[in-house]
Amino acid sequence: MHRVSSPRIHGPGTLPAVGTLVNEPAYAELVREHGRARVVEAIRAQIAAERNSARDGSERHAAVAARLREGVAPRLRRVINATGVILHTNLGRAPLSQAAVEALGVAAGYSNLELDLSTGKRGERASLVAGLLTALFGSEAALVVNNNAAAVLIALTALCKGKEVVVSRGQLVEIGGSFRMPDVMRLSGARMVEVGTTNRTRAADYEEAVTERTAALLRVHTSNFRVTGFTESAALTDLATIAKSHALLLIDDVGSGATEASADEPTVVDSVRSCDVVTFSGDKLLGGPQAGIVLGHADAIKKMSRHPLARALRIDKLTLAALEATLRQRLTGRADEIPVDRMLHAPVENIRRRAAMWAVNLEERGVKTQLIEAISAVGGGSLPSKRSRQSSSRSRARPLAWSPRSGRAIRPLSHEWRRTSAASTHEQCYEERTRS
Repeated sequence: MHRVSSPRIHGPGTLPAVGTLVNEPAYAELVREHGRARVVEAIRAQIAAERNSARDGSERHAAVAARLREGVAPRLRRVINATGVILHTNLGRAPLSQAAVEALGVAAGYSNLELDLSTGKRGERASLVAGLLTALFGSEAALVVNNNAAAVLIALTALCKGKEVVVSRGQLVEIGGSFRMPDVMRLSGARMVEVGTTNRTRAADYEEAVTERTAALLRVHTSNFRVTGFTESAALTDLATIAKSHALLLIDDVGSGATEASADEPTVVDSVRSCDVVTFSGDKLLGGPQAGIVLGHADAIKKMSRHPLARALRIDKLTLAALEATLRQRLTGRADEIPVDRMLHAPVENIRRRAAMWAVNLEERGVKTQLIEAISAVGGGSLPSKRSRQSSSRSRARPLAWSPRSGRAIRPLSHEWRRTSAASTHEQCYEERTRS
């Protein structure tokens, strides 16, 4: 009787031991560059892949090296926004202005983040932007946290915990990522009192819901959708009258932070005139970094700033620097230097010219294109009913976004690569070309 040798151990297709491979001279350079532990891990993963696919191992060293490089490759990369959506959440929403980018360099080193240079004593980081915000929007005081959901959360927690907050059923929105307003309110400790219906809520509905336990009326702007047709909603001025007559707070989550009237989007200034507390995002129509901005009466803002949540939700120094630069540009009449503003106000003629430029560039690279008229959206939960005309370059390629360095599509999404030269695309595409 003959003993049968195991081909897995002795046959020609035998896979070498990980310990044997890592000690071979061919892998020594990888060990020096990436460390022994990471190389061992990469070899083990490669051996497992070869075992499952019956590979011969001829490309083993190259595959291990590729695994190691991929493991430390930057995950956050520059892309060209080819979607026609200006505030694209998946692509980072508002691109920062040059001034905001330069401000990041200041904040990256030592700075007077919490130091009062005039007295040499400890200062408050919020003071770096509070004055700019109150001057720009006309509020008594201001506070900045890390996003608008946090702004709403701290307002409800610090001002309404344990009490009732009246809100329309039509405004119990989901703000993205499955974060819902009822969940935020529940977490704050406030009790939500729903009034009206999905499509119709009158001022009288709020009035009838007020009890001795009511702390505030809350309006939540439906910034990422619109209900049209047989609808009715209470005017902010009417809510202000009800709140004042019952000595209640009026809190307004305006969401997008519109600095000027556009379509049916409420402006921050109008809201500040009527409300005790106003919250909105910094990285939408304001055109700055992600932040939750809170404006309002001094006593309400003071109570919020002293709440323990303020420490947990405060913004970091880099965000603060970029926001300060963005606010300064708006306050000094240089909003046209903010990319979002520039894109929103770009004339159709300019977009058509840019689209034609991209059509030529793509043709030179063998990509057949066609110049068409298309529609651009603001995006980012802003101005959902507003659409802008644009000229676009259409091709057979289908990327959602394009990585300039790798030249690879991040993810195919649509049936055509349309809107390649939309206002949102052109600003970033042109910057990429000038840098390269």
